[in-house]
Amino acid sequence: MAGHLTSYLAISAARHPSRVAVEDPAGSITYAELDALSDRARDRLCALGVRPGDRVGICLPKSIDTYAVILGTMKAGAAYVPIDPKAPASRSAFIAHDCSVRVLVTEPSRTATWREEAAKLGALPALLELEASAGGDALRKALDAADAVAPAPPAAVQTRNEDLAYVLYTSGSTGRPKGVMLTHRCATSFVDWCSATFDFRDDDRFSSHAPFHFDLSILDLYVPLKVGATVVLIPADQGREPLGLAQLIAARRLTVWYSTPTVLSVLAQFGKMTRHDFTSLRLVLFAGEVFPVKHLRAVKELLPLARFFNLYGPTETNVCTWHPIPDVVGADRTEPYPIGRACSHFRARVVDAGGRDVPRAAEGELLMHGAGVMTGYWNLPQRTAESFLVDEGGGRWYRTGDVVTEGEDGVFSFVGRRDRMVKRRGYRIELGEIEAGLHGHPGVREAAVAATDDADGGVRILAYLAMAAGHSTSELEMRRYCVDALPAYMIPDGFTFLSALPKTSTDKIDYQHLAHFP
Repeated sequence: MAGHLTSYLAISAARHPSRVAVEDPAGSITYAELDALSDRARDRLCALGVRPGDRVGICLPKSIDTYAVILGTMKAGAAYVPIDPKAPASRSAFIAHDCSVRVLVTEPSRTATWREEAAKLGALPALLELEASAGGDALRKALDAADAVAPAPPAAVQTRNEDLAYVLYTSGSTGRPKGVMLTHRCATSFVDWCSATFDFRDDDRFSSHAPFHFDLSILDLYVPLKVGATVVLIPADQGREPLGLAQLIAARRLTVWYSTPTVLSVLAQFGKMTRHDFTSLRLVLFAGEVFPVKHLRAVKELLPLARFFNLYGPTETNVCTWHPIPDVVGADRTEPYPIGRACSHFRARVVDAGGRDVPRAAEGELLMHGAGVMTGYWNLPQRTAESFLVDEGGGRWYRTGDVVTEGEDGVFSFVGRRDRMVKRRGYRIELGEIEAGLHGHPGVREAAVAATDDADGGVRILAYLAMAAGHSTSELEMRRYCVDALPAYMIPDGFTFLSALPKTSTDKIDYQHLAHFP
């Protein structure tokens, strides 16, 4: 196992100095160049006051420059805090303030509004500004300019596997984002498991579709680094445009793809994939949400040579279970595939509301224990304590909030979220089950279901639908369909038709935003 994440870079730079490590739309960088550039970033951050254990906020578009700053931050013994550059300045300022970042790395175009919001919260951190970051040139120019004023001496920092590596902020139930703290050990346990489980090669070309503030990015950034492969950074705007994305996968001859099911579904429906040659693509990994079977079947038919795997896990554990998808998805299959077995660096339990283990095949909450589990939530000790079950031996089991069943073969099947289960007319209903039923309609492209309280204190279930091209329907027609597809107590009370369902910055359905629609 690696001592820390940047040790992967040191090893690959020594073995393959001239091999391309990263590509972005503006250029590429070799392993030796990336190692040297991230060293310079480390030295400048240290000159700005960053010390081991500090946090560095990074609010930049995805690029080689951003990647080098991430690596330089960890080389300085600090943890990086990736901030969505498209998020409101108030949210970015809150994250930087909440995590007490020592330095914020961002673009000058964002500085003024960020300063205004940050000033409302307290002291401002030091700034390192990069102009139009891409290709590595922006970072080099910024470092050259800073060195011309005051050269940054080489820094020598020892990083340990137990040190905090990054803090990923996710949506919080209070309306404020919460920071998930993950150590180098959390990440390296996943990277080492991943590289041992899948047949990655040093000539692979990995996609990097996920934004850096999303936990899917951990595979994109560090598995290629470990195996000495190349990662292709896909900008956020290009990542949401299916025609260009399909063309990119083929033109860049990507061999490993990793994204949410939503992205793959949109690719299959709107990417005109039959125009392109995808024979280079060997592995397709997906995570982050349930993959409706009809969309999975469509993607597999378009990519018959690739092997597919379902990876499951919340941000607090990264991937903790996995499941291979068969070569052929039968026409009669309607149920989503299982989330699979626990990864080798995890142990799993399924418990009832009292924390007692349930029998095999019984529903219960999935708990995880192992090297990949977060240390806790930043500055939220009570929330952290509530998120763990501590066993008699002192072992900490993370409560995923996901309800599952375990088969006799040790394979877990996802039932739903604890927070997406409602009681209606005496029945317990998983809203995801209604969504699955709606996806069975041939004209439905996307479906989301939410529950609200009605005037009488009961539960009102609302469905939000985006129809496929060439398909239209009415609420009356959908109700008729639901009579045959769902039990009567699951039929939604209302239907709203949208051109597309709102998405979060991590390409998941934005259920909070749906509340703004009638």
